Amino acid sequence: MHTEGHDSTRPAAAPPPHVSVVIMAWNEAASLAAVAREIQAELTRLGESHEILVVDDGSTDGTSLIADELAGTLPGLRAHHHARNRGLGAVYRTGFALARGELVTFFPADGQFPASILGDYLPAMADTDIILGLLPDRGGPLTARALSLGERLLLRALFGRFPHFQGILMFRRELLRDTVLVSQGRGWTVLMEFILRKARSGARIKNMPISIRPRASGDSKVNNLRSIASNLRQVLALRLYL
Repeated sequence: MHTEGHDSTRPAAAPPPHVSVVIMAWNEAASLAAVAREIQAELTRLGESHEILVVDDGSTDGTSLIADELAGTLPGLRAHHHARNRGLGAVYRTGFALARGELVTFFPADGQFPASILGDYLPAMADTDIILGLLPDRGGPLTARALSLGERLLLRALFGRFPHFQGILMFRRELLRDTVLVSQGRGWTVLMEFILRKARSGARIKNMPISIRPRASGDSKVNNLRSIASNLRQVLALRLYL
């Protein structure tokens, strides 16, 4: 896979770590450092060989500088920078291409998902290929809930049975071998494509409940009508290939 951008550090040749955590960052200067340190502390507590890959998606608020500082101070952390903002889909594709661990997971840099999820997921990966998180029912505005329901119904209509997924996943990196992902959109469709292709090929998939907490700062970049409309357009395009 090709990724546009550059690494602030180049890891020395070494055996692949057991776990790769990809931190997805776009204008998250206020929370990135705390999130990276929390994840590293949890992995150290668990005794896992690991790497943390910060993918900076063309940030303009100082996130890129913080990522580089972390790469120079936190062992096992490296940063990759997109020259311009390319969207969540590009961040996933970069993570797919650059993660070196046997197990791979993605965390947003906004601090909504506690690093303790890693302690729940890692033992469960012993007998499965993919873990997909499930969030508790948080209620919320009727409009948002109706949009979410409509999205699920559309997925079912277009693709049949679709694995239920919210929040954080973890998967075996070997699943990416010989997997051609065609989605090129800015949204998370490439991740949906990966999950669906693996489900159809017989991968062992497990759901696990996870928790969520308020963002450390700022507003959501994905939970709005514009992003929902964009994702729906990409899902319809994806139907042409699946």
